[in-house]
Amino acid sequence: MQKDPDQTIVKRCYAVIYTPSQRRKRFPENCVQPFASAEDALAAASEQKDRHAAEVMGPSRSSEGFRLYYLLRWL
Repeated sequence: MQKDPDQTIVKRCYAVIYTPSQRRKRFPENCVQPFASAEDALAAASEQKDRHAAEVMGPSRSSEGFRLYYLLRWL
């Protein structure tokens, strides 16, 4: 069986998500910037620029072929 070269390990991490609304629960990879710690994510967040700190799980490949991050909680 050949392994998918684009397959990655889904993991829990802290990130800053670019989104005008905090109602969604999943976000495309190009809107998510992972960080090493919650403190780093909080420092990089900017409510005025729609950049919100969060704890996420991902990236995971969706059925449509997109790589998504799933929201666990807003920081």
